[in-house]
Amino acid sequence: MTGIAGVGAYVPRLYLPAKAYREAWGKGGAAGVEQVAVADADEDTLTMGTEAGRRALSAAGVDADTVSHLAFATTTPPADEEEAVVRLASLLGVPSNATMRQYGGGTRAGAVALAAARDAAGPTLVVVADNPAGAPESDEAAGAGAGAAAVVLTDDGPLTVDAVGEYSDPSPGTRFRRRGSTETESIGITQYERDAYTSTVGGAVDALDADVSDVDAAALTAPDGKLPYRAARALGVSTKTIAAGTAVSQTGDTGTAGPFLGLASALDDGAESVLLVGYGGGAGATALTLSASSDVPVDAVFDGDVELSYAEALRRRGTITGEEPEGGGAYVSVPTWAQTIPQRHRLVAGRCRDCGALSFPPEGACFECGSLDGYDETRLPGTGTVEAATVIGQGGAPPEFVEQQQRSGSFPVAVVALDGPDGDAGDAGNDSVSIPAQVAHTPAETPDIGDRVEAVPRRIYEQEGVVRYGFKVVPTEARR
Repeated sequence: MTGIAGVGAYVPRLYLPAKAYREAWGKGGAAGVEQVAVADADEDTLTMGTEAGRRALSAAGVDADTVSHLAFATTTPPADEEEAVVRLASLLGVPSNATMRQYGGGTRAGAVALAAARDAAGPTLVVVADNPAGAPESDEAAGAGAGAAAVVLTDDGPLTVDAVGEYSDPSPGTRFRRRGSTETESIGITQYERDAYTSTVGGAVDALDADVSDVDAAALTAPDGKLPYRAARALGVSTKTIAAGTAVSQTGDTGTAGPFLGLASALDDGAESVLLVGYGGGAGATALTLSASSDVPVDAVFDGDVELSYAEALRRRGTITGEEPEGGGAYVSVPTWAQTIPQRHRLVAGRCRDCGALSFPPEGACFECGSLDGYDETRLPGTGTVEAATVIGQGGAPPEFVEQQQRSGSFPVAVVALDGPDGDAGDAGNDSVSIPAQVAHTPAETPDIGDRVEAVPRRIYEQEGVVRYGFKVVPTEARR
């Protein structure tokens, strides 16, 4: 039987305290939520999912190029219609011939993906990520968070899925997003929504045909910080058990990712058995019981460390930004961009077949020896050293970066000597390649020459309606 060999989790470093929402709107906000995680202007479910996926692979000790099955679950993909899982595979380095599946349509999608993947052959990676939104004055907006988690399944993973139960019963209006809208809604009939939630998750647990009363933690989809506790009796567990698997108070409503962030948190705290329940408005639920035969490796970051004001949060989310100016941008066609995806997504350089010098990107004549004999692919580790840096101030960004600047403010850029595959560019005898890169992570101070940095996946800009993904760098000391 396959089992989970590693777990990864990623929550953005920006957060909005609940009190900031209450002060702005003069009302309570989301029940039981102390703060919500806020994705930066260049983050979305693909970049967060990539961060979580890399952490899970590292925890499990599995190389991305050995993954044979990749599943991606989200209700907030970058585009309503597109194979986002294919881009995720490219960002992670999963082989193009791996089986790929995408799940959505409701916030139980992650639980469904895990249930479907547990019997897949070969190393399997399940990634869940969400970044829900609501109308600014709504309870949904007050609780909306952002985050991602991932699990790696292998033949000998120590955390096994012992049972799966499912239940559904029509409860329209409990949680939905209209066609073409970015805002999650509900009809706002509180008791109706509570009853739908508790009866549906309880029904899924009943369908397990297993005793869950003694599990160490219960990780549920959590639209707010109180609803999971209201389901404790229906599940047959204690509120202490719910608390052990609930992260919503510090992250906000992370939709599909919520139960998996709770799972990661519980395992990180030493839990050996977990009940995971994914719930989707409408209403349906999928429940899974998991038990560990030994410690489960977890690589996770759960807490933000940069507090935002309410206005700053609206800016990051793109609620109060202007329009991109017309003309003057550096036009790069999608086919041209696609030709450089291995470099932008996975830092694939080339080593000259004549002299062995590194080239990035690997094209044209070798800058060292002038050879035209071509290059052998060489993947760089994604670490490097700052050689020069400056800041692109307000009004100074090229048109394609104006929206980012409106949302996140001035941003640093740097020339970075990327390490060769054998280590630090400063090591004697090691080669490196110099490239320009934006510096991510807010607040992003200008790095000093000699600072060490690491590459992270981010949105670069959007053109022709297509989001261009690539790498930026973050100071190693700020990497969480």
